[in-house]
Amino acid sequence: MDFLICLLSLLALMWIAYKGFSVILFAPVCAIGAVLLTDPMLVAPLFSGVFMDKMVIFVRLYFPVFLLGAIFGKCIELAGFSKAIVAWVVKIIGPKRTILSIVLVCSLMTYGGVSVFVAVFAVYPFAAEMFKASGIPKRLIPATIALGAFTFTMFALPGTPQIQNIIPTSYFKTDAYAAPWLGTIGGMFIFAAGLIYLEWRRKTAQAKGEGYGNNLKNEPEAFEQENLPNPFIAILPMFVVGVGNMLFTSLIPAVYGKLFEFTQAGSAKPVVTQIGEVTGIWAVEAALLCGIAVIFVLAFNDVSSRFTDGARGAISGALLALFNTASGYGYGAVISGLSGFLVIKSALMAIPNPLINEAITITTLAGITGSASGGMSIAAVHRGRRSGQYSAGSFSPGGFNGLWRHGHAAAQWRRHYTADGNRHDAQGLLRRHLRPYGYQDKRSLRYHRRVLSYRPFIRVCVICN
Repeated sequence: MDFLICLLSLLALMWIAYKGFSVILFAPVCAIGAVLLTDPMLVAPLFSGVFMDKMVIFVRLYFPVFLLGAIFGKCIELAGFSKAIVAWVVKIIGPKRTILSIVLVCSLMTYGGVSVFVAVFAVYPFAAEMFKASGIPKRLIPATIALGAFTFTMFALPGTPQIQNIIPTSYFKTDAYAAPWLGTIGGMFIFAAGLIYLEWRRKTAQAKGEGYGNNLKNEPEAFEQENLPNPFIAILPMFVVGVGNMLFTSLIPAVYGKLFEFTQAGSAKPVVTQIGEVTGIWAVEAALLCGIAVIFVLAFNDVSSRFTDGARGAISGALLALFNTASGYGYGAVISGLSGFLVIKSALMAIPNPLINEAITITTLAGITGSASGGMSIAAVHRGRRSGQYSAGSFSPGGFNGLWRHGHAAAQWRRHYTADGNRHDAQGLLRRHLRPYGYQDKRSLRYHRRVLSYRPFIRVCVICN
């Protein structure tokens, strides 16, 4: 009976995420409901002592990463750097390679630390203009942008400052560059497979005489290229973030050591910090701060005049994403402590190969919660602390870090197609603003899903390694 209650709670959260309702609201509801049916006396203690405690821990660790990432992306947008980068890359690649140009622009921006929200809205107007000029169906734009922004630069390539690459670092005591070969090979595979598929769909559509389309909704305004900043200046803040991330990753352990302890004035109890658990987080935060400072130096007038209004929207988006993930983290802490979850946990743990075990576990939890980072956070509640066991065997913590990043993404495609009006993630915004009339909407989403669904194959490559 306890197992059925736990399963019902998991299915309810899956349905809620699929429908696009707020995980912030319904994750505690699903957790409390499961506890209520299992042992009503534990409702208040578990909510206050477990759910809220774990939620606060997640916010304490990752709030600066979410916030600084959003502010950095907004500053890039306000300075006009995002448009300059788009125009520069397309000019180099050429208008005849439209799909490749858009993919490279998105990947350059997101790998450089720009939020996927900013990347989507910066690239979309130019993508629409190029697709129309090249006669490529508009329904392929979502998949093209998704390949560049939501795949290999978000979690695969080593050093990416996106949150999906940062979360595992605190549990495995690694950094953003963990498993470099695994991530690079996986990223190259995703890039190549996605690009081949999109080019195949383009050629198939054009062979049938299908063009950009007519009577489409949400057509963007024409992309303006006047008075754009120098592209080398525009890309400099992203270069600073990348180099800064690498430097701080090495510098922080050298300065603080493995353990740092200090005592605040008026307090007898020392504050102890395990540096290995926060190196990746601190490095990204410091790199983003440097990137923001460079933007203000290079484009102070453009950014400062609109920073107040721009920062307000960026902060709202960062807080929403943060608390969605933190709420899922608290939910995982509650559910994983119920007796019914032991059945699920035992079934997953019964898989003997630890690599296959981790891949299936992370993918399953990401699919259940409807959130890549949320599923990874739930798994971290009872998985991350086993990193010492992993390092004692034949697999390094860095390898498992890479596996986590790839594994959570395999199930992520499912959450991109929830109810339009309630979605607040970048994929939902992308879909809503690219929606044409009638049947083409379903087809565009299908191609978007197929591009993202190539990522499960990466898990096979990882496991075979």
